[in-house]
Amino acid sequence: MNKEKVISIFQTLQKNNPEPVTELYYETTFQLLIAVILSAQATDKSVNAATTKLYKVAGTPEKIIKLGENKLKSYIKTIGLYNSKAKNVILTCKMLVNDYANKIPEDRETLQKLPGVGRKTANVVLNNAFGQPTIGVDTHVFRVSNRLGIAPGKNVDQVEKKLEKNIPEKYKLHAHHWLIILGRYTCIARKPQCYKCSVVNFCDYKKKVLLDE
Repeated sequence: MNKEKVISIFQTLQKNNPEPVTELYYETTFQLLIAVILSAQATDKSVNAATTKLYKVAGTPEKIIKLGENKLKSYIKTIGLYNSKAKNVILTCKMLVNDYANKIPEDRETLQKLPGVGRKTANVVLNNAFGQPTIGVDTHVFRVSNRLGIAPGKNVDQVEKKLEKNIPEKYKLHAHHWLIILGRYTCIARKPQCYKCSVVNFCDYKKKVLLDE
């Protein structure tokens, strides 16, 4: 896809939603970090349902440590992979208290030292909490990037590198959110709703469908 089309896509997405934000519930950077850890292979809706109750009783590293792994599980058991996530959350809280004076690291390399924090999670935290123009490639971003043709790739690393290269700097801060929203509500996995897509005229996937019909 040429540069002009990429610009047109993000101009359109920006016009429709100038200041997109994450749909995860949180009040502090720490709570955002925990919510993103819990959101791996889970929906934001399920995570919000759990954390809304959890944060009322344990919204800091110390309180979650005091809660303990088994009690934590009772709050997040409706979320996929809750056993391993509970273990990682406790370990992360202990590291934050013991090694980082309760401060969330502001660089990807340090963030990824925390249990349960991979590159995508780190990118999401850096973007939402610290305003860095990072792009977390989840299943929605991966699908939309391939379908639109703005960053085709066989794995998330390839897609992220191409997005970093192809998206103009002025759009990078919000690109992650625009692509997630597009994938979550319009460019869905099984039956993409092309009829209501604002960027369908620039889409490689739609062109392929038309050719196949």
